[in-house]
Amino acid sequence: MSEALQSLLDLLDLERIEEDIFRGHSRSAVVPRVFGGQVAAQALVAAGRTVPADRHAHSLHAYFLRPGDPGAPIVYNVDRLRDGRSFTTRRVVAVQHGKPIFGLSASFQTYEEGLDHQAPMPPAPDPATLPTGEHRLRSYPHLPAETVERFLEARAAVDLRYVDDPPFGDFGTPREPHSQVWFRTNGKLTDDPLLHVVLATYVSDMTLLDSVLLAHGRGGWAVGDVVGASLDHAMWFHRPFRADEWLLYDQESPSASGGRGLGQARIYTQDGRLALSVIQEGVVRVPREH
Repeated sequence: MSEALQSLLDLLDLERIEEDIFRGHSRSAVVPRVFGGQVAAQALVAAGRTVPADRHAHSLHAYFLRPGDPGAPIVYNVDRLRDGRSFTTRRVVAVQHGKPIFGLSASFQTYEEGLDHQAPMPPAPDPATLPTGEHRLRSYPHLPAETVERFLEARAAVDLRYVDDPPFGDFGTPREPHSQVWFRTNGKLTDDPLLHVVLATYVSDMTLLDSVLLAHGRGGWAVGDVVGASLDHAMWFHRPFRADEWLLYDQESPSASGGRGLGQARIYTQDGRLALSVIQEGVVRVPREH
């Protein structure tokens, strides 16, 4: 296991203050606020630790309410909304400086047999044939060295490989609002199903709004031609998967308007099983010229 992955796992291992109250800390991010994927992942950890082990997360719905302060602890308060015969529901509110910064609802279910079908996996190249994230980032001379290092540090726990140039690599001309990345953790994980779901949640916030930027030829926050932040995030966990094995994140944007952009995606295992669906809306604004 890489040192960066162990550091991330330590970050997600929340301190239990009371039975349903947990405390977490933050790590560096590409932007000067707490990374949204980190807050979502930590909130899911808090919820999952109040649920029986035989009930696995099947969905989450979350709102980003305020920017998180990376220099202050985050307290996660869990409400036990329902404990049914098949489903368990939890609500989590993340608090900093006495104010809520994030809210999440998550549902967990016992395993059961049922109808089964899925959308087919789209074509994608083998991840082994693609350049590593570090190689691709260092190949763009227009990116400041400081920006490259911040990206690499923030993503060091994950092997994330773009199929095509990301928005910050090739911008200025609109492209199809569709993006694909392969990802897996930089090291093997235990078999705990919650851990794999939590790490997929963490990674899901890294690139989902890329397709919004592609549609308008924008490079994004890395080059400063847009400003933005996540507003809400929803995920559905369809089938078992491992976050330490290659997953294809197939992303597109059906709409942008009113200073907001919508990204939607499906995540497939390398053998073609649809593991997750993801939808996110974010603020995407063009900076005003003075």
